[in-house]
Amino acid sequence: MRASRIFIIAVIAYLIINLGIYAYSANRATLKALHFHNTVLVPYVLFSTFSITASLVALGIYFIYRNSLMRNALKSKVAFGALVIIFAYYTWSIFEGLLQYASHQILYFSLAYKFLPYNPFQFNFTASLLPPSIHHPFGTNYNGEDILSRVLYAAPSDAEISTVVVISAIIIGGLVGMFAGYFGGWVDEVLMRITDVFLAIPGLILVIAVAVLLGSSFTSAMIGLMIPWWATYARLFRSQTLVVKNMGYVDMAKLMGFRSFRIIFKHVFHNVIDPILSYAALDFGNVILTYASLTFLGIGLQGVNQPEWGAMVSDGLQYLPHVWWWSLFPSIVILVLVASFVILGDRLQDVIAGRVTY
Repeated sequence: MRASRIFIIAVIAYLIINLGIYAYSANRATLKALHFHNTVLVPYVLFSTFSITASLVALGIYFIYRNSLMRNALKSKVAFGALVIIFAYYTWSIFEGLLQYASHQILYFSLAYKFLPYNPFQFNFTASLLPPSIHHPFGTNYNGEDILSRVLYAAPSDAEISTVVVISAIIIGGLVGMFAGYFGGWVDEVLMRITDVFLAIPGLILVIAVAVLLGSSFTSAMIGLMIPWWATYARLFRSQTLVVKNMGYVDMAKLMGFRSFRIIFKHVFHNVIDPILSYAALDFGNVILTYASLTFLGIGLQGVNQPEWGAMVSDGLQYLPHVWWWSLFPSIVILVLVASFVILGDRLQDVIAGRVTY
């Protein structure tokens, strides 16, 4: 136990140090201080990016190893395979996302695709609409851009929007649901009626409305998804809180004179979060699928010719069936990733509900 704590402290300390190095080196103010010698910063950015990614991977593996719920769920080979896909996806998204941010800050744009097979933005009409091959495993599009490179480049944006939307939904929905379930009465009535209003609004319609007001951008798509997404979590937290608040340890905490807020965050939250997290594992896939649908419709795009999975599927439809690979491979990536989240979330729910025993 002591060795594991030392390991965690060491990894977190290493992570913090490298976050500092990255924040300093991937900074436009630092670039100006060096009189725009951006090549000086590239080694520091690469080192800190590798280190940050490795630290987060180590922490993720440690969490999975120490969590009994995850260990039981991963006894299923299918669930283990799904986790491997999800883990690889987030590892790459963190690494590539850090490089993309740094490349724009220090104005060294080739850094963003340094580890991709090809430049995802380079037009090459001599390689236009090439079928899958050894050189281009996913083929090329009309502009001669490598589809695999564009799929890999687009991964961080889907990871970012799914993570932000789900975490914000857990935080907002958790506060609303736990307060409503714990206090009951008029607090419950008011909070749940507000929740019902957001549940009644279709998510895609609301995102489109936000895009009209704020403009069709990645930020507007994220805000549009965050606005209604918390409502389902509020209902889940409330139902779990209604069960937990009548438990003996909550009554004991009340008798000891603990304040309501302390009871909610210390005793209620810790005992309702597991089923919520299992649902969240499913929900990551839902957000990715919804965002892909939005970019398919042309909403939430980050810029002209910016790689987005849904947009790639949409762009390739007009060339079907002859150029089948343009739409097919991004669709397969979305399908595999969403299915992995569904499989893992479903297995976690089975373990929590006792439908699977080991």
